Amino acid sequence: MNDRPTRLRLPDDAVAAPPPDTQTVDQVIEHLRLGPFQYRLLLICGLTFAADAMAVLVMGFALPGVQAHFGLSAGSLTSTLLTVATFAGMLIGAPLWGRMADRLGRRPVFLTTVTMGVVFGMLGAFAPNVWVLLAARVLTGFAIGGTMPVDYALMAEFMPAALRGRFLVIVDGCWVIGTVLLTLVAATTGAWLTAGDGWRWLLALTALPGVVGLFVRLGVPDSPRWLAARGRLEEARAALAQVALLNRRALPPQPLAPPLPASRRASRFAALFGPALRDRLFLLGAAWFGMSLGYYGVFSWLPTYLRANGFALSETYATTLLLAAAQVPGYLLSSLLVEWVGRRATLVGFMLLSALGAYLFLLAATPTAVLLTSALLSFSLLGTWGALYAYTPELFPTLLRASGMGMVSAFARLGSLISPFAGALLLGGQLVQALTVFAALFALSAACVWAVGIETRGQPLRDRETA
Repeated sequence: MNDRPTRLRLPDDAVAAPPPDTQTVDQVIEHLRLGPFQYRLLLICGLTFAADAMAVLVMGFALPGVQAHFGLSAGSLTSTLLTVATFAGMLIGAPLWGRMADRLGRRPVFLTTVTMGVVFGMLGAFAPNVWVLLAARVLTGFAIGGTMPVDYALMAEFMPAALRGRFLVIVDGCWVIGTVLLTLVAATTGAWLTAGDGWRWLLALTALPGVVGLFVRLGVPDSPRWLAARGRLEEARAALAQVALLNRRALPPQPLAPPLPASRRASRFAALFGPALRDRLFLLGAAWFGMSLGYYGVFSWLPTYLRANGFALSETYATTLLLAAAQVPGYLLSSLLVEWVGRRATLVGFMLLSALGAYLFLLAATPTAVLLTSALLSFSLLGTWGALYAYTPELFPTLLRASGMGMVSAFARLGSLISPFAGALLLGGQLVQALTVFAALFALSAACVWAVGIETRGQPLRDRETA
């Protein structure tokens, strides 16, 4: 008989209570409350997201000038490639940079991606031929693909639980600011510059906000939650000290609790496809894909659709601004509902309203009806995106949060790449088929979100997840 004591082996992701006389990062952040640090971070991430919106959407405004300058026809393969080049770069960049942010930290990745976005954006403005321009747009998208998932992971990890969803929606709401600024810049360059030079100025001016974003980001510390999960407790406490200083609150004297034991497998990229996370990853990925294909399928082609149906150029710009304005109440309502009724109910409601809006657009028979139904679509779709960006980072553990955001962003970019072909149905007179596809995608996205089965409102972020 073996008299040696038996060693009990805990599961890899066993949850244990933190040691006494210590505090978790969550407890410290709740103690420091909402204050100037979070508002400053909101401004920084919002500025970056507005700049991303300008960089993503700029080719839709610059393309006519590019075509005239390089002698491209509107339906040529090269013109189509220029339309989707940014999305192709984002498809590659989002999962790669998300993984890098989980391995190296949020701060170095978001500094690197913003710098690259400025450099490649300016390269496109000075492109000597269309192939350099095409490469520059792919590389710009590659950089932007990293800023989006990393910014949301960082913002979520500095926020008290009660207001985390609201602030994440507001960050996404800054997309409106970028859309409006881009429209104004495009209208100004179109009015004051020659057709040969206007597109270069437009690309350069949309790259410059990234310079401001880079400088303001230099003072942002890395995520204390990520640092603590990596066992870098002194650095995590130093980051929290910066929050305490700006919020004018005393940092608790207790040391931070060490990270809970977990296997190295739990932080590997492959863990996203393990039994604990794969269902939510693919359900969310399907929702991001459907919403992206439908959103870009409608709005990337809407200006051209309006022109083809008798809208003057000035009326098209005015309509674009009105649709951007309609996004604002969508974001505001979403920011309230995610905390009042929860993430899932908010998302499902906005997605189903988007499906209804697609069919109302189909029934529109007058310019006024087209404008009103387009505004309803803009309102509901952007309310959806706000809640989706709030919900998604909360569903992944800390060491896989940016990776998860990067993967679902890649699903969205895949939808963006397909959207020009789906949106072209609008221009080909196949309005019923196009809008039926978009409405079905919005309804299926709602079903996927509901099937995730997890509500995160008011809950602390998880450092690890079990099946």
